[in-house]
Amino acid sequence: MGDMAGGAGGALTSDTTPVILGPAMSEAKIPVSEKLSRYLDTEGRLKNWPSRRSDQLDALSYLAARLPSDVEWSERELNDLLKSLHTFGDWALLRRDLYDARLLDRSPDGRRYWKVRPPA
Repeated sequence: MGDMAGGAGGALTSDTTPVILGPAMSEAKIPVSEKLSRYLDTEGRLKNWPSRRSDQLDALSYLAARLPSDVEWSERELNDLLKSLHTFGDWALLRRDLYDARLLDRSPDGRRYWKVRPPA
């Protein structure tokens, strides 16, 4: 990995846009806007929930990008993943909003979750 700045989880690209790598989540580099970076700690975790819905949707897209694809999780497993991606202690809000934003889907009984594939 390149030169790290701002802690273990952040690096800077040539245009100084922060790129956050998830802890054992997704190895893909995820571009982060300057606005969204204000909500992230140095490890790329969401440190508070934005008040504006457009900023919330950006945060949800960022979180979804950090989750691995082609994996199913139980609710408990997903909660544990979400706990590692934020610091404000409301993984249920994140889980519900990821589902409501159609970034995650779930089984009819709500026991299994998976990441929604973007349209081709």
